[in-house]
Amino acid sequence: MSKSYVVAILGATGAVGTRMVDQLAESDIQVSKLKLLASARSVGKKMGFRGQSLTVQAATPDSFNGVDIVLASAGGQVSARLLPEAVKRGAVCIDNTSYFRMNDHVPLIVPEVNVDQIQNHHGIIANPNCSTIEMVVALNPVRVKYGLKQIIVSTYQSAGGAGQAGIKELYREAKAYLNNEPVKSEILPVKGGKRHYPIAFNLLPQIDVFENNDYTHEEQKMIHETKKIMCGDKNSTELKITATCVRVPIPIAHGETVYFTTEMTPSSDDIRRTLTKAPGVVVQDDPQHQVYPQPVNVIGSDATFVGRVRSDMENQRAYHMWVVADNLIKGAAGNAVQIAEELINQGAVHESKASAVLFE
Repeated sequence: MSKSYVVAILGATGAVGTRMVDQLAESDIQVSKLKLLASARSVGKKMGFRGQSLTVQAATPDSFNGVDIVLASAGGQVSARLLPEAVKRGAVCIDNTSYFRMNDHVPLIVPEVNVDQIQNHHGIIANPNCSTIEMVVALNPVRVKYGLKQIIVSTYQSAGGAGQAGIKELYREAKAYLNNEPVKSEILPVKGGKRHYPIAFNLLPQIDVFENNDYTHEEQKMIHETKKIMCGDKNSTELKITATCVRVPIPIAHGETVYFTTEMTPSSDDIRRTLTKAPGVVVQDDPQHQVYPQPVNVIGSDATFVGRVRSDMENQRAYHMWVVADNLIKGAAGNAVQIAEELINQGAVHESKASAVLFE
């Protein structure tokens, strides 16, 4: 990575954007100039990067003049409006929103799983949903070695999955509850929803809006994104997947219970050994000594932690595991910076193909 690049971070002051700045600072990417872009209310704020104090600027189409790489996490509509402008000006964009994920012309990348798809970009690469990322990192080594037939996942997703506003609401509600004060909910389960419920000392079996089939949009995202990443087709019938997504009262890091079936019949020790050798995976699995992943212990890490690996007692070729990762790092900012590193390693920063296909 001897060449240097001009990088822009769109949504730099948000929960994910601030971590993008930190992850970029810790990466091997040579940054000749960093542009911090955000909405008007954040203009003028100061942020640190590799010993420099940088000023946040308003995000406009001309902000991307001369930019090589854009890391974006400013909301779907902002990405829809500004990323095509960045591409037209020669940048390649890594988008953390859901806006482009299901576009057939946009690769959906988790470097540990489908890094070979990076060069198929047309100027935009999508960063998957946070809960999808940690699950596919944990399951892909199993898929490669033993075959994967079905996934049933239940998630335990932190308030931080709703951004800084979700974390603040959790703290505010918890403080009010403990002080015997009225609890006012304004954000969760969906900011624009008709009803809001407390997350402090509560569980919410709704993340995002409900679709016509009674699944939430978050659950649909996990299903279709996993198929696109692992099978190359968001509607693939090769792999059966279903999900139940639940918001839980912790600030950061998502947990997932994953039930899966395989084509071969490995032992739980076989799976554990396979995962121990897998990139990006940390195995913490010693039940006799109560060793297993916990959200409080993974905050700030870019790894995916796996434990409680065991064979199902009732069904052959069926297994369970417990997966935990920092949703703002591995589930968002860290994965995006990993993609940027791979983009550079593959010499694909300025090798986008016919970007007009995205914006017709």
